[in-house]
Amino acid sequence: MTGLPTIAVRHHLATLVGCLLIGLLPGAVGSAFTPDAWYFALEKSSLTPPNWVFPVAWTSLYLMIGVSLYAFLINADGKCRPALVMFAIQLVLNAAWSWLFFGQHEPGLALVDIVLLWLSIAATAVLFGRASRLAGVLLVPYLLWVSFATYLNVAIWAAN
Repeated sequence: MTGLPTIAVRHHLATLVGCLLIGLLPGAVGSAFTPDAWYFALEKSSLTPPNWVFPVAWTSLYLMIGVSLYAFLINADGKCRPALVMFAIQLVLNAAWSWLFFGQHEPGLALVDIVLLWLSIAATAVLFGRASRLAGVLLVPYLLWVSFATYLNVAIWAAN
């Protein structure tokens, strides 16, 4: 009987690590597209934080996204496909924003992407929250940050 708890702990640990890695994926993809001379020349909102804030905020959010996925998976019943599809959609939209904004220098297209991202995060939070309150709540800071990022995107798009 002493082996059973170890197997359970190892299984949970492996699931958690996998979920954290999945949560970090958009950041890994997005890090290929970083601010450049084009970005620094843009007119920005006076509320734009210093550049060092973004990697700190996003790393924290990506870890929370991973923990949210873990909390969802360990509490979900067999009918979790719609929630996981929505989760995957928001991951893709998250990664696409960096490519559109920094890689393609398209703040207008990035704005469309971030609005869709916001909607997909909200939907994911609701769907995850049905299986685990914690899973849904962990996505709220992400939704709030993307709300702020949407404002920043709008400000850049409008001013430039």
